[in-house]
Amino acid sequence: MARKTIKKEREYLAIISDWLNGRDRPLRLLSYPIILGFVGTCSSPPNLLDQVLERGELHVITLDSPTTFYQDDDVMVGPEYDLVAGLAESLDVTLVIKTVDKFADIQPALESGQGHLAAAGLTPSVSSREKMNFGYPYANVDTHLIYKRGTIKPQSMQQLMGREIEITTESDHQETLITLKQNYPDLTWSMNTQVGVNELLNKVNREEVDFTIADSNEFALQRHTQPELRIAMNLKKNSELAWAYRQDNSRRLMEHADNYLIEAEREGLLAQINERYYGHAESLDYVDTRTFIEHISSRLPDFREMFEEAGIKQDIDWRLLAAIGYQESHWQPRAISRTGVRGIMMLTRVTAKELNIDNRLDPLNSIQGGAEYFVKQWERLPEDIPEPDRSWFALAAYNVGFGHLKDAWQITQWQGNDPTQWANVSKSLPLLANKLWYPYLSHGYARGWEPVIYVNNIRSYYDILTSIVDVESESKMALNKPLNLSDAP
Repeated sequence: MARKTIKKEREYLAIISDWLNGRDRPLRLLSYPIILGFVGTCSSPPNLLDQVLERGELHVITLDSPTTFYQDDDVMVGPEYDLVAGLAESLDVTLVIKTVDKFADIQPALESGQGHLAAAGLTPSVSSREKMNFGYPYANVDTHLIYKRGTIKPQSMQQLMGREIEITTESDHQETLITLKQNYPDLTWSMNTQVGVNELLNKVNREEVDFTIADSNEFALQRHTQPELRIAMNLKKNSELAWAYRQDNSRRLMEHADNYLIEAEREGLLAQINERYYGHAESLDYVDTRTFIEHISSRLPDFREMFEEAGIKQDIDWRLLAAIGYQESHWQPRAISRTGVRGIMMLTRVTAKELNIDNRLDPLNSIQGGAEYFVKQWERLPEDIPEPDRSWFALAAYNVGFGHLKDAWQITQWQGNDPTQWANVSKSLPLLANKLWYPYLSHGYARGWEPVIYVNNIRSYYDILTSIVDVESESKMALNKPLNLSDAP
């Protein structure tokens, strides 16, 4: 089992597989273009669903982005990817991913037979509906105009005239601007064919351009790493996201996919995927984020080697340990809480004794002890809890204690929900402080909202660290155990 990072782990597919009634056929992953087609004398080819079943492959067109599909080494992840992986599993076929460079390439790729469907965070518009069929809407997003704090914030569309807006060809935002231009003929913008939304957000942050456009899910993933960026206004609200299909022979495949998405929504899979990628996005405010980024430069260098050493010793990503340490003490080795816990990792006297630590204020001892204690919580968890939820549960136990975590599982079961999913248990934990619940629990009252905040903050700190630290050099430091499942079968 591997634990090099939190976000990129193949075992997450077990959640989807379990949800789909325990199919035991492994999902095979491919990523190459295959032109679909049937040569023969038949006047009409088989419909797309029959083609998928006959070939044993589902070909999906997507864009390479944090909100759709991305790949680290041989590990495929992303919100859209998780969904289509479940669809392929429901059909008992192999998933074949085909990425295109820009939004405008999607419809031609479908028409030329390079894919059975497109899953790329698409918002059905009037013009795109003329060229493609769209299925069941599985999410909604707002379209934001983004500017940098401290620059002039436009109060109306009129104030955009003459200012520089740059957008990427990887999205359909140009169509939004074309629609707006009908009422604001002086509105202008430029298209960047080389980079995606993330780099354009960087350009706004560097004040190289005045504005860019990002959907709310895209901006949610970037706001912590660039806290100076702000939403100037919403250009569109509540746009539906849906999968796209070519207009001929797609009805049966679309019907099957729609039923799959409706069931995924009903059974909580959509909510689970949303929590996995976006659940912690609002946990830190501007001041928290700005201060953390400053402390990465001013405080972390004094302790980084200690976190790295503990990470190697315990087979855990050192950046997660650093995120835990920051949440506990803001990387202050002599920190003491109101309850008497001490040191960078805020160990209790009992925990320190259990770990044979004599001096909790010694930073190396504290970091080594915190790493060991986290792993102990991780190893105590039931085997059927996969990553990344397993790490969130271990963090919650680190904060509130394993007994109270078990009580939250009990509440989750009483409510008829799956206790192996963090999205469910994070809603049960605050009930540990509710007098309608805690008298009936084995370990009684607890400030159950605190571990939820604790976990979400650490997830945010971890994301910021991984975006700032050189990922390639850091990958050499991480070994195999709880936090990445790239080596899982």
